[in-house]
Parts: sequence; C-alpha cells; structure tokens
Amino acid sequence: MDFVSDSLANCRRFRCLNIIDLYTRECLKIVVDTSINGVRVAKTLNILKEVRGLPESIITDNGSEFISKAMSIWAQENHVTMAFIRPDKPMENGFVESFNGRFRDECLNEQWFISLKDAREKIEFWREEYNSQRPHSSLGMRTPQEFSQLLLNNSQHVVA
Repeated sequence: MDFVSDSLANCRRFRCLNIIDLYTRECLKIVVDTSINGVRVAKTLNILKEVRGLPESIITDNGSEFISKAMSIWAQENHVTMAFIRPDKPMENGFVESFNGRFRDECLNEQWFISLKDAREKIEFWREEYNSQRPHSSLGMRTPQEFSQLLLNNSQHVVA
C-alpha cells in the first residue's frame, strides 16, 4: 500500500491510496479522495477482506495513516503483520513504487481531472485496464486478472 498525490483542474489536491497484491500483481483498489486517514484505510481493507481474504502481512512506509492507532488496532484484530519499510528506503517496497510510477506516467500525468468524481472514474478505468489488459513477465505473460483466476481455479489458495 502506498499513497500518490495529484491535483484537480481547479488546483485542489487529492490523494490516491494504491493497494497492490504483490503475488498476483493486481491493483486491488485505488481510493481517491481529498483526505484519507487511518480509519479510512482500515475500512477499505475490511471491504477487501470480504472479497479477497487477508494476507499475512502488509508492506507500507511509515506514513501517519499506516502507523495510526486505527491501523494498529485493525492489524491486531485481523492478525495481520504490518511490515514497515525503513525510513528513506522506498525501494524496500519496490513493486508498489514501480506501480506508482507507472500509474503517474500513464494515468495521472495523461489526464485532466475536472472534479473528484471525474478523477475517480478515470482512475478506476485505468485500474481495470491495468488488471485485465497488461501481461506481466513475472506471471508467465498473464494479466494479473488471468493469473488470479488461474489460482482460484487450481486451488483454494487465499490471495490478499
């Protein structure tokens, strides 16, 4: 998980919480809003829990939202280890940083967002395309969606 920031056409800032499954390479969710706190992060993870289950650990930086009391309680209640990277070492969460760069280059820098609603729609379209149209060499040249479906078809493996 990590955050990326951008601006609307009226210069109002917004943030994107990117949640990536490191195993399937799927972008599970991009939350787009002007403010996203630890409580919101925990609520988002609860929604994903119902759909995907939970991982053993979640890798993040030491951002205030991730080290918040709300996230600490959520992690403890859900038996998930929060794995915090060392300060100033973003490459310890390299796949998410790579994803963020691609997201910025291909979506945020290419779009003109006239409203928060417009940003949410365009970003969700990009997320769906990323999951369904982009093969990854690490997945045997399958898209994240294809790889995830293959896992579901071949086992009872829970991926989060």
